[in-house]
Amino acid sequence: MATTSTPETRTPIESDQALRARQMREAEELLGPSDATGFAKALFRGEFRAGAMFPYPELSEAERSLVEKSVREVCEFADHQIDASAIDREAEIPDSVIKGLADLGVLGMAAPVEWGGRGISQMGYCRIMEVIGGHDASTAVFVNAHHSIGLRALVLFGTPEQKARWLPPLVRGETLAAFALTEEQAGSDASNVQTFARPTEDGQAYILNGSKRYITNGAIAGVLTVMARTPDPRGGESKVTAFLVTPEMPGFEVVEARMPKVGIRGTATARLAFHDMRVPASNILGAPGKGLKVALTVLDFGRTTFGASCTGLAKVCLAAAARHASRRVQFGRPLAQLELIKKKIAYLAATAYAMEATTYQTAALIDRGAEDYMLETAILKVFSTEALWQGVYETLQVHGGQGYFTDEPYERMMRDARINTIGEGANEVLKAFIALVGMREIGEGLKSTFDGLKRPSTFLPTFWDYTRDHIRKMASVPVVPVASPMLRPMAQALGRRVSRFGRTVERMLITHREAMLDRQYHQERLADAAIALVTSACTLSRWDRSESLGQASTAERSAAELYLRMANRRFDDSLRALHSNEDRLTTTAADAALRTWGDRPASP
Repeated sequence: MATTSTPETRTPIESDQALRARQMREAEELLGPSDATGFAKALFRGEFRAGAMFPYPELSEAERSLVEKSVREVCEFADHQIDASAIDREAEIPDSVIKGLADLGVLGMAAPVEWGGRGISQMGYCRIMEVIGGHDASTAVFVNAHHSIGLRALVLFGTPEQKARWLPPLVRGETLAAFALTEEQAGSDASNVQTFARPTEDGQAYILNGSKRYITNGAIAGVLTVMARTPDPRGGESKVTAFLVTPEMPGFEVVEARMPKVGIRGTATARLAFHDMRVPASNILGAPGKGLKVALTVLDFGRTTFGASCTGLAKVCLAAAARHASRRVQFGRPLAQLELIKKKIAYLAATAYAMEATTYQTAALIDRGAEDYMLETAILKVFSTEALWQGVYETLQVHGGQGYFTDEPYERMMRDARINTIGEGANEVLKAFIALVGMREIGEGLKSTFDGLKRPSTFLPTFWDYTRDHIRKMASVPVVPVASPMLRPMAQALGRRVSRFGRTVERMLITHREAMLDRQYHQERLADAAIALVTSACTLSRWDRSESLGQASTAERSAAELYLRMANRRFDDSLRALHSNEDRLTTTAADAALRTWGDRPASP
């Protein structure tokens, strides 16, 4: 007989001690052992794992022709069939677009061939998503929700029986997928899911109750991955489990099929409810109680294609701004001759280049079967969405008043791009995640060292090991192995900053110890520094390949070098601000404003 339970009662605000304990338990569950250390995590130790970045990745010969053919087909289809303005105006993606994408194989492009997919790599699929993202953000988000998150969860965690039942129609686009995690108390705090699934007496099913909101494809999907808390059979705290749900199940309710919103209006973003909905136990996706691991894993794929979509639109912005600046005459000469306009176009060129480099490096990590790439996908998501948001702003600004009107696409692009820094993990949350996960292993090592120094029997060996490792770290500068001699100064500058970053992280942990868990001002700075290092490594690797092949153009060289110098400045500023800042005054001003305005009623 299965253990039954009722939903746990959680207070809206936990005590600091209880909250910390819960967060630590959930972090250990999600992240698991810290043995696997990817490229980004190693940076926090002052190490540069060159094999992850050099040489710059390329599609295999066997796959290249298939990808190029698919890109041409999707480009032609998008040019003639995807009307972004109409999709925004009508707040709906036409069935003809969905069917056309399905016919082209886009809705199952990266799914295994054995289930009817094209079996294309993550790098190849990013090429497809770059095209779609450059044409229409709504369509890109729709495809991403179906394929990179919804369908991908089934591919990665489904049983053979589950895959045989649901994958073929999903891959063909006959059925659409959705991923239902977000609810009133669970957004970026994914672990705070309140939807609850109680096992039946015979253990053959679960009775699911709760609600979800902001679910892309929620009202049009035929298969949904729904996250719900389930009781621990051993009597411990309930944990999140992933369930495969279909809308014909009794108790499934579409509360609101299309929630009105600022941008990506074509997507069907729904509110859902579940009323004593019976879900067979065989519909559990992955292991019971491991739903958050399912969510975190599929989001790695979604964030990568997110980066590809942003890259596609960034290139569109660059082309539009350059074209307008060249043709528009003001003060007796083209806008393109004005330095403050050149500055905007240079920013667009540099960030588009770095975005593309970082997207395909991250995708290649997935394709190579790397054990650990969670920080790289989070970094790509934060970097690409923030760079695109600024890029759309610069593009509209170049167009001046003309860009503000609805007969031009730029105001729509601005509205569409705004969700990117919020969706799939708010960037503020991801920056804290990047910093804390990056520091986790170093913190554990320092704690072990300090514990050893407290015991007389282990004092001398521990002190010797720590001193030796510390001296080695202080004295060494990682080698960044560029092939092109002209890039060695840039590579050396990157190596010095990697070394400095490792020393800084260690110093911050020694100084603040467990208090670093709450110092979000510092977490943001360390995350910004890590983002600068990762994106610089990707950019330098891409530039190095072009130089080695004799393919580097003046445009590429100038964009790459400008980005590297921009990233160096951001890195330096971030580390400087760890010691020279207005943190105390920031907190004081915020607290005073909260006391003054926090309880006042909203203006009508």
